[in-house]
Amino acid sequence: MRRRDFLTTATAAAGLMHGQQTANARVEVLVNEPIGRIAPEIYGHFVEHLGGVVYDGVWVGVESKIPNVGGLRKQLIDAFAKIKPGVVRWPGGCFADSYNWRDGIGPRNTRPKRANFWAGSNEWPEGAPKDGPTRYDPNWFGTVEFLRFAKAVGAKPYLAANVRSLTARDFYEWVDYCNAPAGTTTLAEQREAHGAKEPFNVEYWGVGNESWGCGGSFNPEEYLVEYRRFSEWVPKFGLPLKYIGSGPNSGDLSWTRRFFDKLSQKGGFGGMWGWGLHHYSWNVSGGRTTDWVAGKGAAIGYPENEWYELLSDADKMEHLITANWAIMGEFDKQHRVKLAVDEWGAWFRPGSSVASTHLLGQQSTMRDAVLAGMTLDTFHRHADKVAMANIAQLVNCLQALFFAHEDKFATTPTYHVFDMYAAHQGKQSLRTMVACDDLRFDRHGKQASLRGLSASASMEEKTLILTITNPDPKAAREVDVQFRGAAGIGSQQVSVLEAGGDIQAHNTFAAPNRVVVKSGATAAINGSTLRYRAPAASVSKFEVTLA
Repeated sequence: MRRRDFLTTATAAAGLMHGQQTANARVEVLVNEPIGRIAPEIYGHFVEHLGGVVYDGVWVGVESKIPNVGGLRKQLIDAFAKIKPGVVRWPGGCFADSYNWRDGIGPRNTRPKRANFWAGSNEWPEGAPKDGPTRYDPNWFGTVEFLRFAKAVGAKPYLAANVRSLTARDFYEWVDYCNAPAGTTTLAEQREAHGAKEPFNVEYWGVGNESWGCGGSFNPEEYLVEYRRFSEWVPKFGLPLKYIGSGPNSGDLSWTRRFFDKLSQKGGFGGMWGWGLHHYSWNVSGGRTTDWVAGKGAAIGYPENEWYELLSDADKMEHLITANWAIMGEFDKQHRVKLAVDEWGAWFRPGSSVASTHLLGQQSTMRDAVLAGMTLDTFHRHADKVAMANIAQLVNCLQALFFAHEDKFATTPTYHVFDMYAAHQGKQSLRTMVACDDLRFDRHGKQASLRGLSASASMEEKTLILTITNPDPKAAREVDVQFRGAAGIGSQQVSVLEAGGDIQAHNTFAAPNRVVVKSGATAAINGSTLRYRAPAASVSKFEVTLA
């Protein structure tokens, strides 16, 4: 249906709910038009040895007085497992292409100490210590520790291989160490000596990271040579190894085209499972810049205009998915390779981290929650294309779900969005159409726009999950939701994440429940239509039983 026709239909139907304010938005869920299964791996996460992600975040040590499970922070494990993470990516990021996996195995007191890739970053908070595990990694948290962490939270592991500074042999020996059956190889015996007799059966392997930048500064043709060397003839040990190629930096479509063009010349699509895509959202005065600090907006205390700017930048994800998918399809006509958006989220300038050791740490407000809702909705609408996504990062860094420092711990608004949306996992995504006026704002002297409402839906048997994100920071939306193809609505439960219009609202160690999910909201039912008032700056979830 054309947008104009859909808007006309929406306006004509606005009087469905007598005695209520006229709807100014309409959502149509087409119950009989499935798009594809929403892979649990779309609800993926990212752990890098960067600032306070590992040390002070995930890892507190076996001798710590902080409650832990074999050195892993227990509060983090419990809260993380609750939201059913599909996959966790480790050890990086840029750190991955400076990491030697052999440094992180064996007795912890004999492991070497190495300068961290990020040790000399210019974004360290003021007063950050010049030494310690965040700058000079003691390798206390290595392969076995990470794989035990992934198992403890119920997630599949995704290991990123070092292409820039190690060899293809190092890579396949890492696969051997992780996956060889007990007692079959020398590396399997070594793994058993390190306390892990049974194989970890790791399926997801990233062949490098950001190979256009910190992963080697390759051009696409150069990276293709490395990709082939690393991914061919690796021992599988009975597993379907799923390789993820290092894809483009945000909108660099030429990287995808040139790589796939060369890959197609020798039929490499059967071995590649996913094509990585990275897109960070930030505010930049006058446009994007290569300087990581210059122009980025603040995480808290930001002006209203930066709310619109950031969400508009995040909403480019839709175009990035469809544009890369079209190029991939020119060469891989069967679309055997899916998209893996293995780094995404908001990135602000320094100044709001909860501890000086937390490089790239930033506070998380309702703006981040809305960004997460809109982005996850986008992934659902393209469930036939996106097979994995990993928000960056898990704890104490960028758009984190958790803050932790010493014995203190808190969840962020982004965490609560993932908690709400977890119900979509594994269900069939349904075609969902939205009719709503765009939000208009001024961007550096020019008029710009942002979608006025975001939504996605999924279904399993008669249970339908609908999520709606209202990015308007000022006004609620009266929304009519029509379930086309359904005989009616049997029951519905509504939960909402909002802060009474306070777009700066966020959680802290002192006030950890300032922003939490609230249940008990209501929506009026009329046949197969719901009428709902979506609060300003909110994310809502409906669990609907169809008649």
